[in-house]
Amino acid sequence: MASTNIIALIFFLLLLTINTLCEPQLSSTFYDATCPNALPTIRSTVRTAISRERRMAASILRLHFHDCFVQGCDASILLDDGPLIVSEKNALPNKGSVRGYEVIEAAKSEVEKLCPGVVSCADILTVAARDASEMVGGPSWSVKLGRRDSTTANLVLAETGALPSFKDPLESLISKFDNNGLTTRDMVALSGAHTIGQAHCFAFHDRVFNNESDIDSGFASTRRRGCHTKDGGANLAPLDLVTPNSFDNNYFRNLVQKKGLLESDQVLFSGGSTDNIVREYSGNTLKFKSDFAAAMVKMSEIRPLIGDEGVIRSVCGVFDP
Repeated sequence: MASTNIIALIFFLLLLTINTLCEPQLSSTFYDATCPNALPTIRSTVRTAISRERRMAASILRLHFHDCFVQGCDASILLDDGPLIVSEKNALPNKGSVRGYEVIEAAKSEVEKLCPGVVSCADILTVAARDASEMVGGPSWSVKLGRRDSTTANLVLAETGALPSFKDPLESLISKFDNNGLTTRDMVALSGAHTIGQAHCFAFHDRVFNNESDIDSGFASTRRRGCHTKDGGANLAPLDLVTPNSFDNNYFRNLVQKKGLLESDQVLFSGGSTDNIVREYSGNTLKFKSDFAAAMVKMSEIRPLIGDEGVIRSVCGVFDP
């Protein structure tokens, strides 16, 4: 009797293993046979864009982040308004500040010339983010591929708290990342992407004019220039005043010195649970970059569409059923 039960258990586990292996999965070799030149083509397009404007590296990373946090890494953020689509581009956290759509569309156009209907926009955006990091001195990592593109966008989700805000307190940030399977350390590491890029005046006006206890006075004075009114329009300031175009750990050193530009930056070092992580990264660039790469891999695998789910769009901004 016991031997019969053991045999039945082994048979069940074997079936379970076979089923798992047969399920569609992301793979770093997904396009090796069907579009072997996809990744070099994407890389070339990204390199051209960043050589024209170094800030574009930060924009592509942010574009990927804002895509993944709204219904998963499915390129929904790339969809334009259409008969069946209400675009996420119009959501308050995205409108007028999220950039880089044209870079992903250009990469898609080049890849379509090689392999029509094979490589998804979601994968192109994921690969572009990795390449953008590396091209400004950040880490690289192996990207698993095989995502498919959504047939929908979710403006409501993008506008109602799925995306972190520059006003978020620490516990809110931790919660939003946790909702996507990311740890507190992942959150701090990913926040380090603010070592590059810029922010609009409206996002930091209140902090530099009204916050006296949690900001270096000299830094606040510097940042007030060009941001005299809260609706300072297109006025921009670097998120990292020291090395704004290089991917390094100065962002964390700035936080230790109370020189975080956004409220959601400085809360990472304000007497809370993340102070030790910030201090660790401020003194260890390699550890920060290693953790950033690992967190980017985890983020890129948030609720992907795989197998028969979704579609492969021929143009990233359009779903034509």
